[in-house]
Formats: sequence, C-alpha cells, structure tokens
Amino acid sequence: MTTTRILGLAALALSLAAPARAIDVGPADYTILPGGTTLGMVYWQHLSSDTLRLDGAEVPGSSFEANIGILRTLSYFDMGETPAVFHVVAPFAGLDADIGGVGQRTSDGLGDLTLGLTVWPVQPDSPETGTTLGLSLFATLPTGDYDPARMGLGEGTWTITPQIGLIQGLGHGFYFDGALDVALQRDHDEDGMNHERTPSWQLQAMLRKQWGSTTSLAVGYSGQRGGAQSIGGTETGLKTHRDQLRIYGSHFVTPTVQVQGMYGRDLKVEGGFDYDSVAQIRIVKVF
Repeated sequence: MTTTRILGLAALALSLAAPARAIDVGPADYTILPGGTTLGMVYWQHLSSDTLRLDGAEVPGSSFEANIGILRTLSYFDMGETPAVFHVVAPFAGLDADIGGVGQRTSDGLGDLTLGLTVWPVQPDSPETGTTLGLSLFATLPTGDYDPARMGLGEGTWTITPQIGLIQGLGHGFYFDGALDVALQRDHDEDGMNHERTPSWQLQAMLRKQWGSTTSLAVGYSGQRGGAQSIGGTETGLKTHRDQLRIYGSHFVTPTVQVQGMYGRDLKVEGGFDYDSVAQIRIVKVF
C-alpha cells in the first residue's frame, strides 16, 4: 500500500467518526424551544470496526476503535418573529487503529470547533400533525490538533455544512424526523501536497413514537455519499459511502434532564471502515 493511501486512510477514519457525528440529528432535535432557553449537552460515543474497505476490496489486518466525547450548547432566541438557535460543538477523543497490520500514530485530545445557526421559517400549527422546517448553517473551524501523518479529530481546514431539518407530525404520537446536509470542505496544502475532498452528502430519516413529553423510541437510517479524497492529485480510493441503521431511546429523568441512548450498525460501506458497533449516550440539561 502506498504512503499516499496510508495517509488518506488515516485522514478518513476520523472524518467519518467525528465531524459527521457532531452534526448528526437525533429524534426531535429540530423541535422549537422558547427564546431564552439554553441546553447543555454531553455525548459519549464508542465506535469499533475490524473491517476496512478500499476500492471494493477488504484491507486485511485493519481495525479501528474510538471513544469520543462531545460538549455542545444550544442557545435559543428570537429573530423578530422567527425562532432561532445558536450551536457550539467541541469534540475530543482517544483513538486506536491498525491499517494493513500497521499500528497508526494518533493525536488524541481536542478536535475542531463547530459553530452553527438554525432558523425555523416553518412552524407547526398543531403539535400532533403540524410541520416544522428548520434551516441550519454550520462552520467547522481548524482549531483542533492536526497532523497529516497521524489520526486525530483535527481536519486542518474549514468545512461549511448547510442542513435542512424536518419534523412532521403523523398523529397518535408518531413523528417523522429528517435532515439533509452537504459538507463542503476547503482544499488545503500540507507538506507541499494538496489535500482535496469532494462534497459529502448525508440523509437522515427517523420514525419516532412519543409517549407524552418525556419518553420516546425511534428507529432511523443515515446514508452518506460523496466525499472522495485525493492527496497530491492522486485519488486515495476513499469516500463517504455509508448506510447505517440506528435505534434511539430518550427519557426525561427529571423535568430538566434528558438521557438518550443510541445504537447503530453499518449496513454497507465503500471506501472506509465498516462499523460493527456505534454506541452513544447523550445527557441534556435544560436551563
């Protein structure tokens, strides 16, 4: 395997694990809350894989494991008559990986900071059957530790991600939650080599059953496409092509504290690690 491809594989592993996870949408995440409300969130994610696929073939002797933490705040306010929320997302992680039987050097610690803004031009006229539509714009800044020869949460460049989010009430406590976004990453030079990635698309869809305002269960799908990478003008064979099934459970243990669990598993992956387990716990505090 060439040095270019080894570097490309290292770059991909966390591009799939961290930045995309930071903008992932969970059940009811596009719910409009009153202006002046603040949410504090803590995430813990565990990802594991013993399969790496490249150019349609499996790379033997490859594995990946990560424990990722995310701190996130959401501050709701009103822009005239339009509700809005400001996001701040800060990830950090510990990593372990082998590619082709070779242990990879890693950069543990803080990742790139993401800032975002969501506005809701369409607001529901009925809590049970109404439509909620939000428009978001996220900017991921190159603030994390970045070394192209190491795996880490830092990307070394800017990424802009516009997203559309939808909640559709279906009646009888059922809801459809969906989101579509595209990540646009700026090309950058490292050690005289140009790193490029094509736009990466993500579609998320969930069917949620809500029991009152405190408890919900949802099943969901995440599909990612695009994101082909090249280094120094040479394609690495890596891309963001992933189909993943997820299940969520959420419950307010107190009126202001919610605990959410998620378990996911990849159905099909091309050009990256195939995750046999994705587990997440999220704790939300309402202020």
